[in-house]
Amino acid sequence: MTDRLRTESGAPVADNQNSQTAGTGGPIVLQDQHLIEKLARFNRERIPERVVHAVGSGAYGSFVVTNPDVPQWTRMKMFERPGKETEVFARFSTVAGSKGAPDSVRDPRGFALKFYTEEGNWDLAGNNTPIFFLRDPLKFPDFIHSQKYDPFTNQQEPDNVWDFFSHSPEATHQFTWLFGDRGIPASHRHMNGYGSHTFQWVNAESERHWVKFHFKTNQGIRCLSDEESARVAGANPQAHQQDLLEAIEGGDFPSWTLKVQLMPEADAASYRFNPFDLTKVWPHEDYPLIEVGVLTLNRNPENYFAEVEQAAFDPGHFVQGIGPSPDKMLQGRLFAYGDAHRYRLGINHTRLPVNAPKAVEGGTANYGRDGAMRFDTPPRQAKNYEPNSFGGPVESGGAAYAGLPVSGASGATGTVQHEQDDDFVQAGALYRLMAEEERARLIERIGGSLAQVSRAGIVERSISHFRSADAEYGARVEVAVKDARGS
Repeated sequence: MTDRLRTESGAPVADNQNSQTAGTGGPIVLQDQHLIEKLARFNRERIPERVVHAVGSGAYGSFVVTNPDVPQWTRMKMFERPGKETEVFARFSTVAGSKGAPDSVRDPRGFALKFYTEEGNWDLAGNNTPIFFLRDPLKFPDFIHSQKYDPFTNQQEPDNVWDFFSHSPEATHQFTWLFGDRGIPASHRHMNGYGSHTFQWVNAESERHWVKFHFKTNQGIRCLSDEESARVAGANPQAHQQDLLEAIEGGDFPSWTLKVQLMPEADAASYRFNPFDLTKVWPHEDYPLIEVGVLTLNRNPENYFAEVEQAAFDPGHFVQGIGPSPDKMLQGRLFAYGDAHRYRLGINHTRLPVNAPKAVEGGTANYGRDGAMRFDTPPRQAKNYEPNSFGGPVESGGAAYAGLPVSGASGATGTVQHEQDDDFVQAGALYRLMAEEERARLIERIGGSLAQVSRAGIVERSISHFRSADAEYGARVEVAVKDARGS
């Protein structure tokens, strides 16, 4: 028997083809509750899009531990033994585009993971690059404004992109990465993922290591040229979404091997680079990669909106054994991401199925109450305060991670400079690491983009950053700009 169409209140819909009118051919009447409800709901089917990372794809999977030695570095239970499996939800995204923008363009990619551990959710909201454009969150809104649509032209403007860069030399490393061959992954499956920030791991003896996370694709790195990207994006703006969906549906499950870099806590103060500067990497010869486990994605969401659009990743969601570092960008994100979700999805977004803890004994036992879309019912006479005398949940005691030492007076401060810290040394090293064919493509892309800038001062400042990274690098960019302009 076919189900009957019903209104939101459950009443049968007698006619879903014709609106009620004041007589045949007359105006529609306000009493047509089904029409009013249907139009009003339709008007509200879209929620505010993410300010960044609006274009994304997601999938479920699992993480399996392969290294028996991890407990010596962290007391996170999900790593306690080889073979232990933890359910995961992953979301991949571009940064700058709004909803509907192509997902196969030159842009950093978000690489966000939600681990449904037995101790609660651990969210790792990273990127497909080990670094970022900035080291201080105070500059982040301005940076995104420079990358998003201009208020007047309503499109991305090279003047804005390069003007901000020209005043932000710390972005030279990431710009070199972005305009390099890895700036356009061939698919979500064919790129690495990184936690990017430095985090802390704390073991059962309360010993701390600083840690960086690297998810190495087991499909191999594949990238698109600018010409391929234009063709793919024009033919199907959701090409990467389709690729991920079809691969998983066809049983070709993508996987990544998680490797970590570990720095003993005592090394940080004297390391040649500030280990908490997001514009820097830790060279592998200093801190080699250590394999930890394998992430595999094997199940597509049933509903994109419910599970991908409403997925919320919060870098502040830690569990026992992992915590933050003094990385200023990470510290800013600890507030900004949760606040964005509370605005976009509402105060109860953590109770949506995709965001709710799954393996925690007793569920989310806390004293949060009410708010928009609170759909569950607390037990009768359950108290909404703590402490209480009625058997409500109590604090567990014991910090999830170690505190960060502080000293000195509060105030606006820059990042602490270490022995080899400047804004250009690692960008230059990355340039010199590239094969000549890749360097030539990098130069051509930067030159073509900079040639669209209208003010000579912006171009000159930008070129000076590349020249500071490597004299040849800057000189070739300068020539490429002139060639692109035909002068």
